[in-house]
Amino acid sequence: MATVNRRSFLHLGMAAGAAVLAPRWVFSQAAASTDRVAQMRAAGASTPVKTTKLYDNIWLLQGAGGNMAVQSGKDGNILIDSSFATAVPHIREAISSVSSDAPHALINTHWHVDHVDGNEGMHSAGYRVIAHTKTKDRMSQPAEMKLFHMSLPAYPAGALPTVTFDGSMRHDHNGDSIELVHYDPAHTDTDIYIHFHNADVLHCGDIFFNKTYPFIDEGTGGSIGGTIAAAEKSLALAGDNTKIIPGHGPLGNKADLKKYIDMLSATRDKVSGLKKAGASEQEVLAKKPTADLDADWAHGGSPDMFVGIVYRTI
Repeated sequence: MATVNRRSFLHLGMAAGAAVLAPRWVFSQAAASTDRVAQMRAAGASTPVKTTKLYDNIWLLQGAGGNMAVQSGKDGNILIDSSFATAVPHIREAISSVSSDAPHALINTHWHVDHVDGNEGMHSAGYRVIAHTKTKDRMSQPAEMKLFHMSLPAYPAGALPTVTFDGSMRHDHNGDSIELVHYDPAHTDTDIYIHFHNADVLHCGDIFFNKTYPFIDEGTGGSIGGTIAAAEKSLALAGDNTKIIPGHGPLGNKADLKKYIDMLSATRDKVSGLKKAGASEQEVLAKKPTADLDADWAHGGSPDMFVGIVYRTI
């Protein structure tokens, strides 16, 4: 396990000086001519960032992109994820409304645009960017998300993580013990969780979509099995009072995460059985294997999109 000591972690700051539910349009599979990144950034520009206090010095931040969080204190503010580039003014305003402390570090949960697009702006504001090594690798080269007909250029140097790790990082900061741990490939191959031990707050990134079907990025190592394993790993960390921040959706708890795992597992088992019996992907889709789950989970994610990903990644 890679460990960053107090001096080196604090040096990061000195050297540097979500929608409640995922928007339905994110999951649409409309014509390829639609510029989804432009849509996302337009939403980032127009959507205020809401703050919800989770602990004495930790707040959940929710805007147009993935769910964020900020920890404040004399050691400097730590921000988790950065939404869209156009959301940066809203993010900075939200942080200023709850903290007058200096910028310190920005932690990315994974490489997706709705979690890292604001990196450059927050870096310019004084935050050093920390992420898993593979997040930097993914951001450093052009990427394609075929399911959404999205092509993304490599990010500029100012947006890239400047501190990376492979397995885990742990440090005391602002009166808490903070642990960053890489999941095995799950939603992507870049996912990490951030656990504030004393505050009992766990940010799971996009391995947890609360109350909606998830998107799993099969193009960068994601799979249904990996997502279930990562969610189960997170569940093992949670107590009855743990506040669990999903990548998308409302703030959750242990019971919410367990319901999510049960939904993922039930869908995997149904689709796996049909696939083993020889059904094609289109035949499985026609059988509507999530029909009994849709009332609870089809609030942001497309059932057909989700089932297709499950079929292809079993």
